Amino acid sequence: MSESLQKNAQVGADGHIVRHRLLDRLLHWLSAASVLVLLGTSLLPIIGIKFEWVTIHWVAGLTLFAAIILHVVRTVNRGTLGAMWYGFKDFKETLSDLAVFFRIKRDTPVNLPMKGGKYSAAQKIMHHGVAVLVVGAIVTGLLMMVKIDTPFWERDIYWLSDSTWGVVYVVHGAASLMLISTVMIHIYFAMRPEKRMYTRSMIKGWLTRQEFDEHHDAHAWQVKDWQVKEQ
Repeated sequence: MSESLQKNAQVGADGHIVRHRLLDRLLHWLSAASVLVLLGTSLLPIIGIKFEWVTIHWVAGLTLFAAIILHVVRTVNRGTLGAMWYGFKDFKETLSDLAVFFRIKRDTPVNLPMKGGKYSAAQKIMHHGVAVLVVGAIVTGLLMMVKIDTPFWERDIYWLSDSTWGVVYVVHGAASLMLISTVMIHIYFAMRPEKRMYTRSMIKGWLTRQEFDEHHDAHAWQVKDWQVKEQ
């Protein structure tokens, strides 16, 4: 284990370092389930599978909205908002990853991809892309809710002009379609053998000391005492 990690954490006897706390994991899976329900209820009727989807769709949308708000509040309260900031070092890491991927660099001990902090450059790019698409879908979805009857209000189809509604529908549909591809990419990388440790960490919450040392820069991700999983 690196000196920096020894200095910043007292690793438990089982050698597991907590990457995601329980509530964060629950919010992730709640968001994932909400997105899948939203995509399913919007696309299945188009291919001829008929069911009462409207209520399920907007309830899932509000659930996703609430999960995102809670996630943002937790991130701000912890002071870890900058953990997802994509900076110059991340750009260099991206170039290094691409060089290895396209065999410009050979996967040798001296030419391995750069180590990142808690989140790699690729994970940050995926996070920002999903964030933009989800925010676009949620904002337009909330506007579209004005056109349906809910327990909170009666619909008003004239709240916006026809041209404005057209823009809302285009943005909502485009964000939804791009989310399908994004979800597929996310699942693909989550299933790859070298990335399964991150999938496990989103289920169980932890990485091993060996995984930390092999894939993370201890200076960029300084593990705190409360992040250590005791035996």
